[in-house]
Amino acid sequence: MADCEKEESDNLQVEFEWLLQKEVHAVLAQLQNILQECGRRFPVPLFGMEGPQKQDKFVLTTPPDQLKCIVSVMGDNITQAEITLKVQRQQNVIYRTSIQNDSPWKLQQVQDAGNHLQHALQHIDSVDSDYSFRSSEEVLHLLGDILGCLQRGRTSLIVPRKRTIDDLMKSRNMRSLIPALPEDLAISFYIQSHKLVLAVYHLSTVHGNIKFDTFQAECSVPWISEVLVLFTVALQLCQQLKDKICVFSQYKDFQAAGTSTANGAW
Repeated sequence: MADCEKEESDNLQVEFEWLLQKEVHAVLAQLQNILQECGRRFPVPLFGMEGPQKQDKFVLTTPPDQLKCIVSVMGDNITQAEITLKVQRQQNVIYRTSIQNDSPWKLQQVQDAGNHLQHALQHIDSVDSDYSFRSSEEVLHLLGDILGCLQRGRTSLIVPRKRTIDDLMKSRNMRSLIPALPEDLAISFYIQSHKLVLAVYHLSTVHGNIKFDTFQAECSVPWISEVLVLFTVALQLCQQLKDKICVFSQYKDFQAAGTSTANGAW
């Protein structure tokens, strides 16, 4: 019985060594390729690369013509937009406003997601291909850093940051609109999942009570769909490796070759 246990322990030790020295590096190389491919999909220059930025044009509408917007997006900026809207409680009033090249509307979510992607790659780049990992703890720490960056990057595009109406009305972006909208109206451009959304917020007073109405138009943005798929694939790959390492971390007696017990390999 003792011999069987020793043989099983020796086999697990060999597997653990292979996992630390071979599979971890193989997965990191895969992750690096996926994230670089993800970075190439971004409309903003990442990894210190500069180059011509492509301009995309989208049409956002909501029936029955309550809201219409033709928008041009370059990088993380809305460089031009023509917006026409009708307010529910003022059906006979049509508001028109625009965004011009010299005062673009910033889509901060794009830059945030790109920054988190770059940080994830920096964690991977910090490990030389011939580096010898010594413990599961060391790998788990690295994977935790990478996973955190990937989760934050993906969330930046899926979940827009919540802001109060007051914040929206006073935002720098609202000053991009020419002509300015009335004080009881605010708009917001944001990304939610694979879509670019234009939301309109209207404050009104009805029988002494403040009423708040909102309506929105949206369109699909192809590059965001591709980026979200690559973020998800990278997250799954990273999590799978983390799960494998966690299995071995249950065996507290294991350690990488050449590491003394006093160093606390696990």
